[in-house]
Amino acid sequence: MAGQRARDGPACLDLFCGIGGLTIGLEQAGIRSVGGIDHWADAQATFEHNLAPLRCMLADVTKLSVSDVGQFFKAPAAEIDIVTGGPPCQGFSTVGKRDSADPRNSLWTAFRDVVAAIRPAYVIIENVEGLVVMEKGKVRDAILASFGEIGYRMDCRLLRAADYGVPQLRKRTVFLGWLDGLAPVEFPSPVREAHVSVGDAIFDLPPLEASETADRYLAPAETAYQRARRKDTCVLTNHEAAHHSAGLVEVMSHVPDGGNRKSIPDRLQPKSGFHNSYARLASWKPAVAVTSNMRKPSSARATHPTQNRGLTVREGLRLQSFDDDFVVLGARTSQYLQVGNAVPPLLGAAIGAAVLKAYRANALEGLRAARAGSGRYIQRNLTLFDCADGPCPSAAGR
Repeated sequence: MAGQRARDGPACLDLFCGIGGLTIGLEQAGIRSVGGIDHWADAQATFEHNLAPLRCMLADVTKLSVSDVGQFFKAPAAEIDIVTGGPPCQGFSTVGKRDSADPRNSLWTAFRDVVAAIRPAYVIIENVEGLVVMEKGKVRDAILASFGEIGYRMDCRLLRAADYGVPQLRKRTVFLGWLDGLAPVEFPSPVREAHVSVGDAIFDLPPLEASETADRYLAPAETAYQRARRKDTCVLTNHEAAHHSAGLVEVMSHVPDGGNRKSIPDRLQPKSGFHNSYARLASWKPAVAVTSNMRKPSSARATHPTQNRGLTVREGLRLQSFDDDFVVLGARTSQYLQVGNAVPPLLGAAIGAAVLKAYRANALEGLRAARAGSGRYIQRNLTLFDCADGPCPSAAGR
């Protein structure tokens, strides 16, 4: 039928998917997932444990072929409407020393090459806050220009997780792209409700001393956020406190809710650390940021607001907006790293809703025509991809 709109949910492939936070959020918004691709076996195990029957392909994106993707997911390129991902760019991070020569920073070009071969209707890139200002904006501009060369219009903004229901002030750089001729994406507007605080998010979880573990709830959920995360979960997982020495526990006992190391007596002052080391999260505010160091009081404002210890993996998951039925696998250090690197699902859901709205604004013939178009970049680089199922960029036969 002429002018028929794309009302069905589009299909998405998540590159650099990690444990699946963005995939979960997009599915909550109504975008169907094909699966994920990552290079880290621990993340793959956690992804598949929680998102089954979805699968995570363990692969190096710089060596990825589109035919391999099609065979693994049983989904040819023409059936993938959205490609999304967060290429690791640790050199862009605002934490620690920025290094523009960090080889991980170039992984976005591998992401772009996969997009060029699949030619999805829409593209989502999520990355660290520091990417926007890296080299005075030259990195951001290079990404926008590079995607323009392969036929995509693209916009970039900083989104604060707390503005979308996540109890965390962390900002992320988000690029949203669409093929020439398709409806543009409008970035999601912040929710009008008040920010969710740390206390709102985690204070129903059982209290723990250092090294203690809890596997069941001891109190009912008290806030809407807590109830939403619990759902009907009966068994509490990943709630185990790190081991802290008696001396460290004594040091932390002097720091009040939301306080910092200035409250520690001179005789107990740690001899190292930053100005915000040994600072507690404020129970009445969102967390500053959830990182892989959340178990360490010596890290930047990562200590529980009222208990003398770092955060548990479960508390980190709560502050990232994962539900309590989500289980992180692997060794403890790996668990913290997996959670710290994750995209908050509620942020992903807000982004997904915006992309889905734009996708459905297109006529089906418009989607087909846009995806069937070929660009000079694609023609130059077809040898990078084994398009055994037919022309990679084509959406014919949808």
